[in-house]
Amino acid sequence: MSIFRLRRDSTQFLMIDVQQRLLPAISNSEEIHGNILKLARAADVLGVPFLYTEQYPRGLGPTDEVLLRALPEGSPRFEKTSFSCCDEEGFEAVLESRGKPDVALFGIETHICVLATVLDLLGRGTRVAVVADACGSRYAGNSSMALDAMRSAGALVLPTETAIYHLMGRSGTPEFKELLPLFKD
Repeated sequence: MSIFRLRRDSTQFLMIDVQQRLLPAISNSEEIHGNILKLARAADVLGVPFLYTEQYPRGLGPTDEVLLRALPEGSPRFEKTSFSCCDEEGFEAVLESRGKPDVALFGIETHICVLATVLDLLGRGTRVAVVADACGSRYAGNSSMALDAMRSAGALVLPTETAIYHLMGRSGTPEFKELLPLFKD
């Protein structure tokens, strides 16, 4: 694994398949939903490119509508039927067009689409961070095992708060002051 830290000049966000019909079945879905909202806000404030996917939306429905409203303006949607985003034609071109080589990703389900995408991105030499508390599966144990597999494969696995603080880089900035309320519960 190449050691790296998330930095806003080299990172883009990828949200995988957080869809209306699937989200309610996910273990700990309220916390995951809340963390994804924080990540969307941080992306908007920090100018981090944001891309989201939908797995077979005719069957699983569109992305959760609250999340859709929170996404940074102009965030592209990528529809897929492959479990790994990387197996879908045109995905890598969209990812590369964002101009940021590092990918911080999150979504559902951790042990299926998130894991397959992480392994494929790592296999292509991409530096990957997985925002663990913004990922989920129907069964929490499946998510834990998948996160362990991603870590073993070379992904950086970290919590939402760490991801956002690393992207901010320092305190005392206007962005820091704007995002600080996200972590004052």
